[in-house]
Amino acid sequence: MAAEADTQIAGTHIHGTVAEGFEGVRDAFERNFTERAEHGAALVVHRDGQQVVNLWAGARDLDGGPDGAPWARDTAQIVRSATKGVAAAALLLLHQRGALDLDAPVTAYWPEYKAEGKDGTTVRHVLAHRAGVPALDRPLTPAEAADPELTAAAVAAQRPFWTPGTDHGYHAHTYGWLAAELVRRVTGVPFGPWVDEHIARPLGLDLWVGLPPGEAHRVGRVGASEAPATASDGPRLRPRRSVSAAYADPGSLTRRTFGAITPVPDENDPAYRAAVLPASNGIMTARALSRFYAALIGPVDGRPRLFTPETVDLARTEASAGADRVLVINTRFGAGYMLHGPASPLLGAGSFGHPGRGGPLGFADPDSGIAFGYVTNGLRKSVTSDPRAQALVRAVRTAVAD
Repeated sequence: MAAEADTQIAGTHIHGTVAEGFEGVRDAFERNFTERAEHGAALVVHRDGQQVVNLWAGARDLDGGPDGAPWARDTAQIVRSATKGVAAAALLLLHQRGALDLDAPVTAYWPEYKAEGKDGTTVRHVLAHRAGVPALDRPLTPAEAADPELTAAAVAAQRPFWTPGTDHGYHAHTYGWLAAELVRRVTGVPFGPWVDEHIARPLGLDLWVGLPPGEAHRVGRVGASEAPATASDGPRLRPRRSVSAAYADPGSLTRRTFGAITPVPDENDPAYRAAVLPASNGIMTARALSRFYAALIGPVDGRPRLFTPETVDLARTEASAGADRVLVINTRFGAGYMLHGPASPLLGAGSFGHPGRGGPLGFADPDSGIAFGYVTNGLRKSVTSDPRAQALVRAVRTAVAD
């Protein structure tokens, strides 16, 4: 039985419902506002295809926006790299349907990609961040990044930074351009419309990669948000010197990877939101993010699951692990998804999903039947593990264990 979660906490109205046994998740969500300076956020959790948590609170817009509107049940937000989970699903669904061979060279579908010795790159390498092209020698402007023909040509012409398949490094922006062009080459349909037809509409998801103008009024304004010095998340650990140096050095592969679009785009710009960037600018509600992952591992509201058990195993089987050439920490990837580990803790060893830089997080845990979707308008400096999201994950873990 779901219990109403409507409460007034330190001037913030917490809305929604939680199922019996998940009251601790509501408490953790409230503490994000009282202790971690959350401005506006939503959390939805499914278990075995049924919604067990649906919470939202705060302001729709980080900066107050033109009307000071509160976060509503159907407020959507940009989720940055959590979009990569949708991009991975597109490629894995094409594989599941027999249209895309993961062990085939990318050039089997995209002949121009052979430039600069990349003819040995496989689709599997792309999914596991092993393609060797995380950065571009010439960064693209935000306007150029919105042109799918230009982005495809740029990444096809790029020389690899290592021999494809021999190592891994996070492809922050180029992952989306690779995925989008593979979808277009295989299906003849651009990425955004393909996702709408095969993922979003069949599941009834408020999820877009390329925001339609008619939905813009539902989307909050995001921005940088500082974590309070008093947040109760245990001892504050400084990043390793090697990590700090990589982010500080303009010539490092880390900086060049995140700078593949330069200058940094304005994520509140309608033109940016309308662009199709499958690595970074998906817009969705927390319910859509959770429901998407729930559908990967099982039926939802009578609608058939997206992934077969074999595809789920593919998604969560380790394909890359160890020192990441871009993030300069140890990371783990399956076929397109981050896997549970110190860099990105999820629910358990069998979980797979993807964080968005600075806060958002979506994942599935087939072993417990849990699917999780958290979105926020206050984006922090964290890359793969945000304290607010992690507090919620810990509360879900406790609820499931009980």
